[in-house]
Amino acid sequence: MASKTPAEGLPEQDRSGPTDPQDRSGRLRGAEALRLHFTLVAGLALCVAAFVFEISRALGGNTLSWAYVFEWPIFAVFALYMWWNLLHGQDGSRSKRRTRTPAAVTDPSGAAASAADASDGADLLAWQAYLAGMEAEEARQSDRPSPD
Repeated sequence: MASKTPAEGLPEQDRSGPTDPQDRSGRLRGAEALRLHFTLVAGLALCVAAFVFEISRALGGNTLSWAYVFEWPIFAVFALYMWWNLLHGQDGSRSKRRTRTPAAVTDPSGAAASAADASDGADLLAWQAYLAGMEAEEARQSDRPSPD
């Protein structure tokens, strides 16, 4: 029994590898990753420069600058957090729900979809029926003569 290479078991379009700047794990690669790294370095340099500037002002007697002394490191930590999430493909776009139509309640083979899909389809059909009723009521009211 011959063993298959990982690429042999994949459909033809998957053998060539990903065409986007992310690999299969979602991590950024190449030029996109370099731009993200450069942005992080520039942002951290700005945070460090602002921190040094504000600490010198705070030590010089400006009491408002003490708030900024603590603010700039928080910005730096947030920049690191965002860099990590964007680098690893966790920007939230995967969690967005797709809009379903009533046709999505059953798949092309005719098999029933999951309960959540069926519920979404039923909700959509109920909403469409409500709108149709509202339009019919509006049309019925516009056909009546106005009481002048």
